[in-house]
Amino acid sequence: MKSFLHVLRIAAQRRFTLLGVLATSLVIAGLWGANISVLYPMVEIVFNPDEQGNDFPGYVATELEKAQQAVAEIDAELAAIEADAAPEAAYQTSSLELKRDTWQQTAWRLEQIQPWVNHYAPRGPYPTLLLIVGLLVGATAIKLLALTANLLLVQSIAEGTVMQLRERFFRKALHLDLDYFGENGSANLTSRLTNDVSHIGVGISTLIGRMVREPLKMIVCLGGAAVVCPRLLLLVMVVSPLVAFVMQRLSRSIRRASRRVMEEMSGLYGMLNDAFSGIRVVKSFNTQAYERARFRSRVDTYYRRSMKVALYNTLARGSSELLGLTVVGLAILAGGYLVIHQETHLFGIRMTPKPLDVGQVLVFFGFLIGASDPARKLSDVWATLQGGIAASARVQEIIEAPVRVREPSQPRFLPRPHRTITFDDVHFQYPSGPQVLRGVDLTITHGETVALVGPNGCGKSTMISLLCRFDDPQQGHILLDQLPIDALATRDLRRRIALVTQRTILFDDTIENNIRYGSPNADAHDVVRAAKLAFADDFIRRKTPHGYQTVLGSDGVRLSGGQMQRIALARAFLRDPDILILDEATSQIDIESEQLIHEALEKFLVDRTGIMVTHRASSLAMADRVAVLDQGRVADVGCHAELLARNGFYRNLCQNDLADAA
Repeated sequence: MKSFLHVLRIAAQRRFTLLGVLATSLVIAGLWGANISVLYPMVEIVFNPDEQGNDFPGYVATELEKAQQAVAEIDAELAAIEADAAPEAAYQTSSLELKRDTWQQTAWRLEQIQPWVNHYAPRGPYPTLLLIVGLLVGATAIKLLALTANLLLVQSIAEGTVMQLRERFFRKALHLDLDYFGENGSANLTSRLTNDVSHIGVGISTLIGRMVREPLKMIVCLGGAAVVCPRLLLLVMVVSPLVAFVMQRLSRSIRRASRRVMEEMSGLYGMLNDAFSGIRVVKSFNTQAYERARFRSRVDTYYRRSMKVALYNTLARGSSELLGLTVVGLAILAGGYLVIHQETHLFGIRMTPKPLDVGQVLVFFGFLIGASDPARKLSDVWATLQGGIAASARVQEIIEAPVRVREPSQPRFLPRPHRTITFDDVHFQYPSGPQVLRGVDLTITHGETVALVGPNGCGKSTMISLLCRFDDPQQGHILLDQLPIDALATRDLRRRIALVTQRTILFDDTIENNIRYGSPNADAHDVVRAAKLAFADDFIRRKTPHGYQTVLGSDGVRLSGGQMQRIALARAFLRDPDILILDEATSQIDIESEQLIHEALEKFLVDRTGIMVTHRASSLAMADRVAVLDQGRVADVGCHAELLARNGFYRNLCQNDLADAA
């Protein structure tokens, strides 16, 4: 619930729109009750053959005469009782005085409105009926206009809140630690950002719309019933605590079931993401039937959990409708008894000072029926609201998720370029994995190209991640010119770095925009210059349909691996970094592309720091020094020739690579 209150605080920022919602809701509720009250003049005035006046002036005159006559009769009875001086006289006097006060108030109200009614109201039953129907239609038209405005205002608040919530969610997701994406997957985040936030939007529109509008309608109707006979209303509302108890129990079940449905939807997103992103593997291994079976299993589970939510919603609606009908049934029985027998007491308890007439009890029934409709809708509203509350908890989990990499409170400034990069006794362990680095010590001078080699899991890519500050070491420091990188703003640190990874990431956009990504101020000439430097300009112009304006598919599926890598390299060159990092960037491309990339790197890495994670002998030969990692430590450092001579592991690595190339 706290999560949903946080969402409501976002919605509450739109104060004037909320005031508009409240104003239109009051108009709707007032006219809802006014339309029901039209029943009384129709029954008691227009269609009542027993009355002498079948229009408003005649009705007011008749009722005024009746009230004055009743007051006179009660005064006579009171005088007789006082003269008799019987023992029960005090009780009789109190009862009669109450009746007289009631009739006197009725007479006073009629006297106040009689001049207005005589002046403005039409004469005759049919003109009176025309007036009533006209007022009914006019009030309904105004109510519908208010309802239209209300729905638009509510939707404006809901959509604005959802938009702001999605922005906050996405901003936080971009700052989450990298291992979060590995453990939970992007499909989970996508599900929460789309499906769950949509549920929150529905919950917001429900709460601000119906949860304001429907209770106001119900309050107006109950207030109208209280005006007719307040004690009778209290009597028939004895089942209300039972309604509250049932709805409270069902709301918990609905919230739990809704959360399970959303979790299952996240799993379904993940399964679809795996199947679609790995479609080549699915087709090549003929596992379409297996994927269909997985999908069917997920959908079946989602279906069962959705049906459980539907069951709880149906129970909530059915319970509220049954209990609402019970209230109306009690009112019909109690009110019918009072009218048929012209009684003022039930079970020895006074219900009304004077007997109710048919018009009053029918209006009383109408108000209760008018209150039962909003009550029935509120059961649906309550169920929908529970889904929004469950969704807000899942979304808030991400927004409030702790992040290990934090910005410094007072960032330090370091002039570019740096002189040295130092790994000083760096230890690192992933939260859900073994210790990867166990005291790494390495210094890299500016302008130097260093290669990191070693067996899988020795910590090469982890060193790169720590240098880019995707995470922070648990012990030791990474320094630029003796300044810890966690003292720099991450934006400042990463401006100095360009990263090219083994898995080339290209976006579903033009080639030009993919090269410009990360350098938004670069113009078209800068893009072409970077592409030429990366030996990408030739194939872009000759082998793509629209040159630099060619739109790539998702993950650049229209290009070969070598072409994709050269575009990624052009993107890194355009960034003009102090530090260029290549993480297995040439491990999965053809020899021709590798030779072109090496030629491009030899030109670009002049007076820049280069860090390569590679096992390719041709790439290792480019390095000024090679650092051999083993079991989380730097086991040896030297140039390519030195390590070939003295390090058996390194020599075997290069020989194996040459054998593979042959």
